Amino acid sequence: MTGTPRLFGATYSVYVRIARLALAEKGVAHELVPVDPFAPGGPSPDYLRRQPFGRIPAFEHEDFRLYETGAITRYVDEAFAGPPLQPAGPRERARCNQIIGLADAYAYRALVWGVYVEQVEKPARGESTNDAALATAVAQASTCLAALTDLMGEGPWLAGPHLSLADLHLAPMVAYFRLAPQGAAMMDRFPALAAWWSRMAARPSMALTRFDAEPVPAS
Repeated sequence: MTGTPRLFGATYSVYVRIARLALAEKGVAHELVPVDPFAPGGPSPDYLRRQPFGRIPAFEHEDFRLYETGAITRYVDEAFAGPPLQPAGPRERARCNQIIGLADAYAYRALVWGVYVEQVEKPARGESTNDAALATAVAQASTCLAALTDLMGEGPWLAGPHLSLADLHLAPMVAYFRLAPQGAAMMDRFPALAAWWSRMAARPSMALTRFDAEPVPAS
């Protein structure tokens, strides 16, 4: 493949980071084009021609355009050289996709919006935490962590013995979740996931794509 891919989005976004992690793990040089959907006036008309729903990220490689993070990461894995990020076997690949679906459908809302935003971001903005929403999110997060522990089995990665898109999909959600006191405490109650996170957090791709809210690791 020739041509430098372009990824459109903001560095604070979970889903932009997922795409950036895939590009980094494949060793694909790319351009990050800033797009903030929450900026005054919203996304530009040019961006809406790339992504009609105004969400991030969007992606462009040569004359090919994509949106939806799952489509982007699978394309990156299949279109570029580098270590494969999807299991080869049908059952292992199904498990990888199941974990990605779980992260999208259940974990993202609970871990990021329900726990991190309520317990960290809102107080930082001088807003009150919605205790009922936080309690609901904590219960859902616990269910998610238990389900992920069950699905990953012996690991050491979420979908088996090798790093996959499942790991890259969940990691940015956990990165925010662990910044909340309850999130960090909950992760410690699931030793297999805590060990997975230690392995994941140590990868160079995670340092390269670090959220501004995350502490800089000690050198």
